[in-house]
Amino acid sequence: MRSVLWLLTLWMLPLAAEAADPGKETIGEVEVVVYFGTDGDPAAAGDRSAEVDDKTAERLRGQKPLRFAHYRRLGSDRKELYRSYENWAQPIAGSDEILCRFETESRLSKHRMRLDLELWLSRKKILKSGIVLAHGKPVLVLGPEWRGGRLIVSVELAPPPKRGS
Repeated sequence: MRSVLWLLTLWMLPLAAEAADPGKETIGEVEVVVYFGTDGDPAAAGDRSAEVDDKTAERLRGQKPLRFAHYRRLGSDRKELYRSYENWAQPIAGSDEILCRFETESRLSKHRMRLDLELWLSRKKILKSGIVLAHGKPVLVLGPEWRGGRLIVSVELAPPPKRGS
């Protein structure tokens, strides 16, 4: 009986330590979307890509460096944002070719946060920047050339869940 209690205590220690860790507190969610922009054949994005809606295409065309004839959505990921830990998003499911790492620097208000953002392509860090994210205001990053077009990464602070849902 004593050995069972001892094993149970050892098993529960990590759970207690995790529960007491304030750095693991979720303070929001970040949504990362990867688009492909091209003036050539949009089919180069592959079979798993999807057309973007007119509103998204217009928003992307509104930024001169992001202006392309065609856009495709390659994938997205939504991740919890922890108070003191780095977070990773993998927007293209099943692929680690495109990864975003983000870490909270400070919370400016209930709806705005300052983050360190890194964009990784093919396991190489290609961008590191400090950004301020807000609900409904994605930060758009023009990525590298890819398949005759360019990757565009959108990072946005996701709105908090509606109460009662």
